Amino acid sequence: MKPTPFTYHVPNTIDQAARILGSDPENSRVLAGGQSLVSMLNLRLVTVGNLIDINRIPGLDYVRVEAGGVIVGALARHNDVESSHEVRRALPLLTSALSHVAHSQIRNRGTIVGSLCHADPAAELPAVWLALDGELTAQSEGGTRTIRADEFFISSFTTTLEPNEVVTEVRFSGTTGATGWSFEEVTKRHGDFALAGVVTLVTLKNGAVSSARIVPFGVGSKPIRITSAEQQLLGVSASAIDDALLDQVAAAVSAAVDPANDIHASEEYRRHVAGVLTRRGLRRAIDDAQQRA
Repeated sequence: MKPTPFTYHVPNTIDQAARILGSDPENSRVLAGGQSLVSMLNLRLVTVGNLIDINRIPGLDYVRVEAGGVIVGALARHNDVESSHEVRRALPLLTSALSHVAHSQIRNRGTIVGSLCHADPAAELPAVWLALDGELTAQSEGGTRTIRADEFFISSFTTTLEPNEVVTEVRFSGTTGATGWSFEEVTKRHGDFALAGVVTLVTLKNGAVSSARIVPFGVGSKPIRITSAEQQLLGVSASAIDDALLDQVAAAVSAAVDPANDIHASEEYRRHVAGVLTRRGLRRAIDDAQQRA
């Protein structure tokens, strides 16, 4: 199949892109990497009247490491970020997660911003972004606004981004002190979407857990923090975190997720795997944090 007819726009500035988008927001889509959008257009899962290709806009392919974290422009490809030595040093969690995103051919064209805006609940980057307290900048004809990761995702493929807004950059907050991390996922084959995955971050202060982040993905309509599980770890000495406590935290995660029951895996399987990955990820994150202390 091929897409339905549309008008193809190639703006030279973000202001032009925002103006075109604002002229007919409900009937327009922005094209960056196109690794999801083009397939959906060809299958006629999505129809548009205006396709706004922002690839000719200069200066949107940057990747910067600053004191507050990693800042990525709207046209920075997955491989741009994955191959950055500065990003690897500053946020190894992000580099590790990117190695699990599809295959190298996809990562050569797909963009970080596009993955977040697509909001596939089984995708890796939304969970990492949420775990790292990220935010993004969206621009429209009316100006710009900042949206935090914990405010962005509504449900599968649905976000709080307005139809007349185009995202110009995304920020991943950096980690400080004795913070350990882990990225875990289960797929049928490397590069497939996750049947279940969990991102964990653990920060130690004076040997005890001062902060914990547990963000499952692929087991619900969007990535979410499981605060009820995180709170069980707060204030506990790292040396006192035993198998029994990890089992309790894992059980809390399994109970909190809401996975689908489909041809790829059953609900029960995904619940079980979410707990197993939580337990495994927390042990690795705690060990990592102890080494950084």
